[in-house]
Amino acid sequence: MKAPIHKNIESQVRTVTVHELKEPHFDPNWHFHPHYQLFTVLEGTGKRLIGDSIQTFGPGDTVFLGPDVPHLWRSDPAYFEAGSSLMTHGIVLYFQEDFLGKDFLEKPEMLGLRQLLADSKRGICYKGELSEHIREQLISLTSVEGFKGILQLLTLLDKLAHDNSGEFISSYGYVNNFKVSETERMQKVHNYVLQHFFQEIRLSDVASLAGMTEAAFCRYFKARSNKTFIDFVNEIRIGHACKLLLEDKWTIAQIAYDSGFDSLSNFNRNFKKYIGHTPREYKGNY
Repeated sequence: MKAPIHKNIESQVRTVTVHELKEPHFDPNWHFHPHYQLFTVLEGTGKRLIGDSIQTFGPGDTVFLGPDVPHLWRSDPAYFEAGSSLMTHGIVLYFQEDFLGKDFLEKPEMLGLRQLLADSKRGICYKGELSEHIREQLISLTSVEGFKGILQLLTLLDKLAHDNSGEFISSYGYVNNFKVSETERMQKVHNYVLQHFFQEIRLSDVASLAGMTEAAFCRYFKARSNKTFIDFVNEIRIGHACKLLLEDKWTIAQIAYDSGFDSLSNFNRNFKKYIGHTPREYKGNY
């Protein structure tokens, strides 16, 4: 499947673009673009890959991304099944840094906004009351035109610039090292892991899929993802396990094997490594 990582979302008639997304599943292609993006999930569950971060998502997930940060909201497998009645719903807003002119952000009054835009290059996740406020504003912006829309967006950005409750998503110093020409290779790797994480994943199979030797693939993946391939797979598995633990329908042993771990001890060890708590502690805390 050919999936361009560089996504074109230019509008010829609007400085700020707002889309309401209602589809059987979110865009399954891992991509980046030169726009700032504010996105909120109203309906749907799955895994969120942003920069070098992997998290599960659900309704209320609200994120602000800077330009050229690779990202993907991958809906759960059930959304792709034939005959599925599941639907996703989200609202996304795009704008470029110079949407009000090249000198606008250089004004002294724009210091807070400049810092917000700089911070967004790591991705920022909002929760609680602020997330709800952003969601309300995005819903409103789908039906607002012209200057009123620009003014409403600036008011929202000013609120974000003066609120410290947002959480960084990617690690400190994260930089997108991917080239557009590498898109298809990484898309294949991501798709393979997301579809097979609950099974044994052999490094030789994934390296072959990428057209590399095992050693070359490991170096390539680490250099561009800021983590080892094993860490990437384990984070996908742990994210799936967290979701099942909160659903409270299965034993911890069942969740361990359903998430792709070959033993309960291996699952407990990795869960503590990535989450900082044992599965039982995590379940109790939430």
